[in-house]
Formats: sequence, structure tokens, C-alpha cells
Amino acid sequence: MLYNSALRSGRLLGSLRTTSRIAKRSVTSSSSSRSSPAALTAAASAATAVAFGSAAWYYYAFGQELHAMTPAEEGLHPTHYPWEHAKWTKTFDHQALRRGFQVYREVCSSCHSISRVPWRAFVGTTHTVDEMKAMAEENEYPGEPDNEGEPTTRPGKISDYMLAPYKNEEAARAANNGALPPDLSLMVKARHGGCDYIFSLLTGYPEEPPPGAHVQSGLNFNPYFPGTGIAMARVLYDGLVEYEDKTPATTSQMAKDVVEFLNWTAEPEMDQRKKMGWKVIIIASTLFAISVWMKRYKWVPMKTRKVFYNPPSTQTAPPLQRTRGTTPPPPSI
Repeated sequence: MLYNSALRSGRLLGSLRTTSRIAKRSVTSSSSSRSSPAALTAAASAATAVAFGSAAWYYYAFGQELHAMTPAEEGLHPTHYPWEHAKWTKTFDHQALRRGFQVYREVCSSCHSISRVPWRAFVGTTHTVDEMKAMAEENEYPGEPDNEGEPTTRPGKISDYMLAPYKNEEAARAANNGALPPDLSLMVKARHGGCDYIFSLLTGYPEEPPPGAHVQSGLNFNPYFPGTGIAMARVLYDGLVEYEDKTPATTSQMAKDVVEFLNWTAEPEMDQRKKMGWKVIIIASTLFAISVWMKRYKWVPMKTRKVFYNPPSTQTAPPLQRTRGTTPPPPSI
């Protein structure tokens, strides 16, 4: 009896599996018959068109570079020069920074300021502590009021920021025919072209304006300045300053030195940032190599192993022969 019931349950399970397979095939065939290839192609084409259209609209709305001026108004594009300090593995030339500071003090400081730079920033970079203390004490800064409440002045300290040549903006405009000399602390970062633009501007004054160029009265022609009319006249001439290290003070040499100095005022941390960047690259690459080798050491046994499955051996029992009047033997447990 137990053997017969087991056979019946096995046949029932087989029939149920066959029925489920047939049902799955019918559902698959019905779903495939409902979605035609033409509809799928149309849907894929529409999705592709929407994707490309949205990308094109985004580029048209936000991807294009905006210019405040037309190329004619923006001026001549400056020539790209191979600045040594701009390379990844190079730093500022500290002798050039010292010469550039000298050019700024003797030529540029009469109109332009670098009010975002303190005197202490030069210590260890271009000058010694005693030199910067002496330069700072040459300037007078507002001090504490006296016993009667009157304002006083004091000699500058190394922690003070550099003074501007004019007391306020109105005084600067009055001394320069209405033009306001900008602060040069961040000028390299504030102008398109950076060092190339400032160098080309300082060395781009022609002897005479070219034929056909119209310059307003009180302005000077410079093809690199937007509009080609600039209030600042040419200020660098050969031999204008006498360098301490006896470097020939040509126009291009002075322009190169002061441009590198202005790049330093805009980015005084550039050398340290480059050093930190190389440290990060070395440490990150080392940790990455260690992680790759550790991953290989830990996971190679797991990924290279082979799993074999040995199914148990099953022997088919011979069919039972029953005769009338005999009962089958009970199944062995």
C-alpha cells in the first residue's frame, strides 16, 4: 500500500510539472504575440530621440561658453608662454620673485596695491625677517587713539598688510584721470589668460598705433587690452631698475619677473599644494597596490577552485510481479 501511494504521488507531481510548463509556454507566447517588433522598434527610437534631444538642448542652454565681449572687443589673444613654475614638478623661482617684488615696489606700487598680502608672507620666500621688518617700518599705520582721543599713527609691523598707494577710491580716480588702478593681489586669477595676458599687456605697447586704430584722448593703444584703449601708459623700459643680482633689466625680463611675482601673490600656497599632491599620489598608489595584492592573496583560492558534484548512484528497482491471492511484501524501512 505504501509503495502504491508513493507511485501515485510521483505521477501526480509529474503531471503538475508538465501542466506548469505548458502554462508558462502559453503565457510567454501570448505576451510575445501582444508586443509586436514594430512597437518595440518605435519605442526604442522614441527613447533614443528624446535622449539625444535632451542632451542637445542642455548643451545649447548651458554647455556653450559665454563671453562678456565679442572677440573684436576682447582684444588680441595673448601668446602662450612656457612658464616654468606652472609645471607639475616645478616651483617658483625665488630669485625671480625677489626681482619681481623689486619691480613692483619701484614701478607698480605708485598706482597699484597688493593689499591682500601681509609683510610676513615674504619671509622665507624672498626676504629675511629683518629685511621685511625694515620695509614694514617705513610705512605708517593707524594706531590707538591717544589720551585725548586723537588718532595716532605707528610704524608698520611684519603682521600688517601692505598699504594701498591711495587713501580711497576717489583719490585714486582723481590722480589717474578718472581711471581706477585695480588691486594686483589676485590679478593673475582675475584675468583670462593669467600670466600670458599680463606679460603680453606689459610688453605689447607699440611705438605708434597702427593705421586705422582709433584711440580716445587720454588712452593708450594696446592690442591685448579689451577695446585696445587702456589708461595705463607703458611703464617698463630697458634699464628702468637695477637688480641686486646684476641681472640685465630688459623690458621682457622685468615683465617676466613681475608676472611671476603676481602669480605668487595670487597663489602663495602653490608650492606646498604641489608637494601635497605628489604625496597624495604616492600614498594612494601604494595603498592601491597593497589592496590589489591583498585582494589577490585572499580571493585567488576562492576564484580558482573547482567544484565537482558527484550525484548519488540510484539503482532502479525491478517491477513487482503480483499474482492473485498474494499480497506484496511490505517495503523495507
